[in-house]
Amino acid sequence: QLEDGHTLFDYNVGLNDIVQLLIRSESEAPTTASVTDQDGEVNPCAVSNCKNKVKKTNSGSPSQPSTSSRSFLIDPGIGLYKINELVDARDVSIGAWFEAHIENVTRATKGHKNGKAQGKSGNTYKRTNGNLTQDHSRENANNLDSTPSTSYSDCMDTDEEAIYHIKYDEYPENGIVEMDTSNLRPRARTILKWSELKVGDVVMVNYNVETPEERGFWFDAEITSLREISRTNKEVHAKILLGGPEDTINDCKILFIEEMYKIEKPGAYPLTFGDGDFKRKSGPECKHCRADPDKECRFCSCYLCGGKQDAHMQLLCDECNMAYHIYCLNPPLSKIPEDEDWYCPSCKNDSNEVVKAGEKLKQSKKKAKMPSASTESQRDWGKGMACVGRTKECTIVPSNHYGPIPGVPVGTTWKFRVQVSEAGVHRPHVGGIHGRSNDGAYSLVLAGGFEDEVDRGDEFTYTGSGGRDLSGNKRIGEHSFDQTLTHMNRALALNCDAPLDDKNGAESKNWRAGKPVRVVRSSKGRRISKYAPEEGNRYDGIYKVVKYWPEIGKCGFLVWRYLLRRDDIEPAPWTSEGMERSKKLGLSVQYPEGYLEAMASKEKKDKVKKQTVKQEPTSQSNGNQKRTIDDGI
Repeated sequence: QLEDGHTLFDYNVGLNDIVQLLIRSESEAPTTASVTDQDGEVNPCAVSNCKNKVKKTNSGSPSQPSTSSRSFLIDPGIGLYKINELVDARDVSIGAWFEAHIENVTRATKGHKNGKAQGKSGNTYKRTNGNLTQDHSRENANNLDSTPSTSYSDCMDTDEEAIYHIKYDEYPENGIVEMDTSNLRPRARTILKWSELKVGDVVMVNYNVETPEERGFWFDAEITSLREISRTNKEVHAKILLGGPEDTINDCKILFIEEMYKIEKPGAYPLTFGDGDFKRKSGPECKHCRADPDKECRFCSCYLCGGKQDAHMQLLCDECNMAYHIYCLNPPLSKIPEDEDWYCPSCKNDSNEVVKAGEKLKQSKKKAKMPSASTESQRDWGKGMACVGRTKECTIVPSNHYGPIPGVPVGTTWKFRVQVSEAGVHRPHVGGIHGRSNDGAYSLVLAGGFEDEVDRGDEFTYTGSGGRDLSGNKRIGEHSFDQTLTHMNRALALNCDAPLDDKNGAESKNWRAGKPVRVVRSSKGRRISKYAPEEGNRYDGIYKVVKYWPEIGKCGFLVWRYLLRRDDIEPAPWTSEGMERSKKLGLSVQYPEGYLEAMASKEKKDKVKKQTVKQEPTSQSNGNQKRTIDDGI
């Protein structure tokens, strides 16, 4: 018999295996004096006088968080949760839960009361290396759930007026995000044993929606079946719950059955960072180092030294997407370049273009800092917009909605992809296809990623995803293997009104009967298509998949092609009728709030900076200096 009712059968231990058992010595019961007042609030004066007793409590019984750690909770006077309390926050666009903590609590304004919880950014594929130890989680949770939350007892009636300002633990670059109670709950802390699982229970599981055989994000799930084949071989199938009543994924096999968490309800014991990390392992991981923080890796970290330190001092090459420490370059850079594009020495065509310390980059170069380099709460316009945090969410329709988004007419154009996501037209920030492999595709972005794609406006060919090595921090990569009709490629094929054929493809006899796909054209596609917008990302209406087939592409590997044809009652935005309609509706490029002001301010600062440089004393005459100033006005 092991601690807390465990036996050796709860572990993957076989005959003749050598194991190590830790025998816990008997310890005296903690004699810590109470440091709370009659109302259950922490007395700060008492905490400072009880350090020795608190320390003894931690070493003797870890079943309850220390009083000293609880003293960091600050009661805002409203709401269910306190400042510094650890919570789980849901990203409503994908339905996943992420670790966060409360930074501040304020009363809701009229706009908040009318309805919107704000969500997390889709810099959806970031590593988390924190692990929650199994015993600490169980020991804490056994007593924590029976203790009423001090942040819950007096504030239930006023919680509707509370807005929580949270920060994601693993995504500090998203800054402060506002949320309401419906998308927050106490931090999960209890790992459920096999004997505690029951069909019909709703638990928190790790699941990868796009690649089910890999580690993904954390979702709520309803257990549909439990199968114990042997002591070490068990299967769990569940229905993934994405937030909405009909927004589910059925019959999903859960891989990480030893990491299934109990969902905490409001009223659970409030935790802070002083109580432990309480972090879950998320994915996907780097295929080379498995996100080991102590292991050097040239694929997900600096390509030269492999070190994972100083992420804010790393640059991503705009050609190969590999990361480089600025001090590892030869010659090293003294600071992050201020210009827009940056290419590593290996990707430069001319050795004379190598940037030396103190030199400015060429105008055609673009900087791409890693997302973790910035922790500002304000958006840094023009820098890493694919990964910038959302400021609002589309709650009009669920994420698996087919067809147009209400209130978004054909021809609507946004400056950045993140705005397209906020509008609900195409949810992923970076991915070209949004869908589910067991349901279908809801939208796609036509950005001219393949030179052999053909765009005729009302009809275009589209190349599927996959075939590239994207492990580590790479966003794109060269083709290195054949594409398969799986994941997003399978999702788009399901939109075709024809039997699924993953060998030869298929063609619909009645293409209009297929599932609708929202199509967004990006200005990046201007190099191969005259129908792409000159700026930003434009919603071009509903298309249907006519057929799909495999072929060998120009890359030399097998790719899956799709033919899509327009099927929308609204006129296309490039037609005279469409342009007249867009003009009548007043459609123009939509810029995020504060963007134009920020760019004007930046331009003004750059002009002042240039004038300052030009006005420095030189060997030239005063007349030349005056002429320089006049030129800058």
